[in-house]
Amino acid sequence: MLLSERAKHEGLIIVDLQNDFCPGGSLAVEGGDEIVGAINSIAPSFPVVVATKDWHPAGHVSFASSHAGKQPFDSVSVSYGEQVLWPDHCVQGSAGAEFHPELDLRPINLVLHKGTRLDLDSYSAFFENDHATPTGLDGYLRGLGIRHIVVCGIATDVCVFFSVTDALRLGYEVSVVQDAVRGVDQPEGSVSRALDTMRTHGARVVAASEL
Repeated sequence: MLLSERAKHEGLIIVDLQNDFCPGGSLAVEGGDEIVGAINSIAPSFPVVVATKDWHPAGHVSFASSHAGKQPFDSVSVSYGEQVLWPDHCVQGSAGAEFHPELDLRPINLVLHKGTRLDLDSYSAFFENDHATPTGLDGYLRGLGIRHIVVCGIATDVCVFFSVTDALRLGYEVSVVQDAVRGVDQPEGSVSRALDTMRTHGARVVAASEL
């Protein structure tokens, strides 16, 4: 069946659906595993599917363990501004860095690794946390004619949020699948604030059943 003209220009971004962000992982998001079914159901309908991975070297700048006397969710000042500190997570080559085992990998065209530099974190799928170093995703999507992106994954108030706001800033039409995202919600209320901010900036918040 031929794709509609609209569908030809749509792409799906699956953000960081990795073991360390799911129950049992080192930085587990409540219900992170509950979105896998919804993502598997929508992914085959997109001509382009990109899945991102945090892919940190050991001793990464974002790890609380890399800073003496610091605890997870503390902050430190680094060269590109304030950095929230996290438990060690998604270390390159570790089981925690792998995709959730129930995620269907067959529709995925590109796996994008981010946060690979020791001294620079990356929340957004489009830019490192210095907000200047591109990941290459924008060029990839534009080269394929993608104008509308649909975003799902983890975490609503961190990597999903920054990916969506960067995509809007780059001129994409953006939809967020509310029943296919989960958030850290630290501090409490950050998930609802992130969704409200994404709406304010122009993103549509939709259900998987609408796609």
